[in-house]
Amino acid sequence: MRVNDHDFRSDAIGVAIPYGIYDLLANRGSVFVGVSHDTAAFAAHSIAGWWKRDGAARYLRGRQLLILADTGGSNSCRTGAWKTELQTQLCNSFGLTVTVAHYPTGASKWNPIEHRLFSQISNNWAGEPLTDIDKILKFIRTTKTESGLSVNAYLIPENYDTGIKISDAEMRQLNLVPMKSLGAGLYRTPRPECELVLGRRLRTLTCPFRHNPHPRRFRQVRRRVLRFRY
Repeated sequence: MRVNDHDFRSDAIGVAIPYGIYDLLANRGSVFVGVSHDTAAFAAHSIAGWWKRDGAARYLRGRQLLILADTGGSNSCRTGAWKTELQTQLCNSFGLTVTVAHYPTGASKWNPIEHRLFSQISNNWAGEPLTDIDKILKFIRTTKTESGLSVNAYLIPENYDTGIKISDAEMRQLNLVPMKSLGAGLYRTPRPECELVLGRRLRTLTCPFRHNPHPRRFRQVRRRVLRFRY
């Protein structure tokens, strides 16, 4: 089959937007494939879908959830819609305490989902033209590794509007509570890079490793952040 070496939206018959959740403790992945736009509502809907389908049953007594996320895109740390959607779809709906730790720009390669889930999916469908949604879902679901990785895939057919702006008044309605900075004084952080949602309360903490010129210090501080996972 002949294919183009570049993708152009104008030539496509559709769009597939994967949003992945990787459970570190269970070595399980869940990928939600949207057909609309990569928005904050879509990201939060995907995480809420994972909790409803898998997380709540696997962690029956779980009331706290840590999310390691990139700093940009639909789950951008600077997007007000991301915070409001987390509050609505996860905290208010399930009564969860949700901590979101954003990796700084350019450091997403340290996110375990990149090399434990997404890279394995890419290997599974390498060399295969992704011609339709069913084929995409099939390759995601059949991704496995010798270490026992299993992956579920779900189609989200809903339409998500872009360009939604959250007003200052709406942001003030969030239960936003400042937290202490991790590793204060080590690195300069001009604005909050991480959020914590506590039940119906949303807190912020300053990410300690933004624009870090010292990789060794980055690794030391990163271990302190990831320790909250357990």
